[in-house]
Amino acid sequence: MTLSFFDQFMSPVFLGIPLAAIAIALPWILFPTPTARWTNNRLLNLQSWFVNRFTQQLLLPINLGGHKWAALLTSLMIFLITLNMLGLLPYTFTPTTQLSINLGLATPLWLATVIIGMRNQPTHALGHLLPEGTPGPLIPVLIIIETISLFIRPLALGVRLTANLTAGHLLIQLIATASFVLLSLMPAVAIAVTVVLFLLTLLEVAVAMIQAYVFVLLLTLYLQENV
Repeated sequence: MTLSFFDQFMSPVFLGIPLAAIAIALPWILFPTPTARWTNNRLLNLQSWFVNRFTQQLLLPINLGGHKWAALLTSLMIFLITLNMLGLLPYTFTPTTQLSINLGLATPLWLATVIIGMRNQPTHALGHLLPEGTPGPLIPVLIIIETISLFIRPLALGVRLTANLTAGHLLIQLIATASFVLLSLMPAVAIAVTVVLFLLTLLEVAVAMIQAYVFVLLLTLYLQENV
C-alpha cells in the first residue's frame, strides 16, 4: 500500500484503540519532579529558572487580577513545547498537528477570558465592539465585523499552531525523501540536501518553541483586554 505524506498526521490506533490520549499524557511523565532536599540537581535548577523567567515576562503587562492565570499559562506553555519537540523525533505522533486538539485547548481558554470580561467589566468588554468616534452609518457594520473578529480568535489560535507544525513536518519529510532518493544517483547533491535537512530540523526546533510561546502570548493578550 502506498503511503502519502499526510499519513504521519493520522491519529495512531492500536487494536482499534486510539492512542492520541496516551500521546498527550506521556509528556507529563518526562518532567522532573521537585525533591524535598535543599539542593536540587542542575536539571531542576534549569527548569525552575526557565519557569520563573517565562512567568515574569508573560505576566509583566498584566495587572494583578490576571496573575491568577500564572500557573495555568505556564503549564500550558511547557506542555505545548514538550508536545511540539517530541513530535520532531522519528516515528512519533504530534498531537498539536491535529486541529481538533488545538481548538480544544484554545476555545475554552478564550471563552474563559471573554466570560471574565463580561462579568467584571461588561461595559468595557462590549466597548471593544465599537471603536470610539465611529460615524453613525458605520456603527452596525463595525459591530458585526468586530463580533466576527472576536469569535474567530480561537479558530485563529488553533489554525496557526496546526498550520505551522504541519508545514514544518511536511517539509522535513519531503527533503528527507529527496535526500534518500538522490543518495544512489548523485551522492554530492544528497550530502548537500542532508545538510539542508539538518539546518531545517534546527529551524523546526525553534518553530516548535516559538509557536507554543505565541499561542500562550495571544491568550495573555486576550486576558489583558478583559481583566
